[in-house]
Amino acid sequence: QVQLVESGGGLVQPGGSLRLSCAASGSIFRLSTVGWYRQAPGKQRELVAAISSGTTNYADSVQGRFTISRDNAKNTVYLQMNSLKPEDTAVYYCNLHFSRLRGANDYWGQGTQVTVPS
Repeated sequence: QVQLVESGGGLVQPGGSLRLSCAASGSIFRLSTVGWYRQAPGKQRELVAAISSGTTNYADSVQGRFTISRDNAKNTVYLQMNSLKPEDTAVYYCNLHFSRLRGANDYWGQGTQVTVPS
């Protein structure tokens, strides 16, 4: 079983920065795609950014402002968020997607709140 523990959320003024971290237990981290999703009140959960072994992808709304990275030695994925806007306010969730021939598993963290006041 994989456990994901997020940290780094908080309150930040518009234009500020935050870095989220997500530490994973277990041995499949380096074999998985890991990413960050977010869910604002009254909205569906959406993909923010994801990283596999060699590629990254970002939501259009965060392209150029957010950077996802991973450290396989530490089983940790990061999300550096710059130039934050009020519309970035949401609960951010870490996701680990492990795919194999027999099927795939998704694991989720508990979420961390990011608030950017207007």
